[in-house]
Amino acid sequence: MPRVARVAPGGLIYHVLNRGVGRMDLFKRPADFASFLQAIADTLRVVPMRICGYCLMSNHWHLVLWPRQDKELSRFMQRLTITHARRWIEHRDRVGYGSVYQGRYRSFPVQSDAHFTMLMRYVERNPRRAGMVRRAEAWRWSSLGQTADDGPVKGLKSPPAIIPLCPWPVPRRRDWIAYVNRSQRAAEEGAVRHSLRHSRPLGSAGWVSRMEKALSLTPLRPRGRPKGKTAKPKG
Repeated sequence: MPRVARVAPGGLIYHVLNRGVGRMDLFKRPADFASFLQAIADTLRVVPMRICGYCLMSNHWHLVLWPRQDKELSRFMQRLTITHARRWIEHRDRVGYGSVYQGRYRSFPVQSDAHFTMLMRYVERNPRRAGMVRRAEAWRWSSLGQTADDGPVKGLKSPPAIIPLCPWPVPRRRDWIAYVNRSQRAAEEGAVRHSLRHSRPLGSAGWVSRMEKALSLTPLRPRGRPKGKTAKPKG
């Protein structure tokens, strides 16, 4: 089990994601993916942000962000999503056709221990899990797949922006690429999906409880019938 919970130095780490409205594809061509990376690069020039990792899929994206200060996350994400949505709409001449995203981005704190490693593996393994590539590092549109010397990408006039990644709060395994490509345990995938489904922090039980109190989140009810209560007889 992970070690005793602690808050990451300099602030909490967040798993951030959003989807296209109605699960609409946000990215279809290399230029679509490259445009989002450029929006990240442009946003970083105005609002600094530590980026631990990311992965862009066809109709959604994941970011793992480590803000240094309060409100830095909201400033960064607001500028990024507005910039990307505006460019997406203008490029397709769809002004007045409605929203690009299904709503405001969602963000979930993650404990800076084994849970962080679990999350990063889940995020960077997405294309491999979806069967889009045979090896996760072959997906150019993720922190695992980006490299500074990739050169031109077919369909693009210039190489995509390289997103600067920060050092992790925990040591990265030396066999990280091989580890990402191996099947992830159902319990680990389930923990990340539970966090997404219920909008919960990702961490040990004690750490999650403390985060729920700090963030004024109502604790989830345990599964099954409440203790001490029995079903009333029918009729």
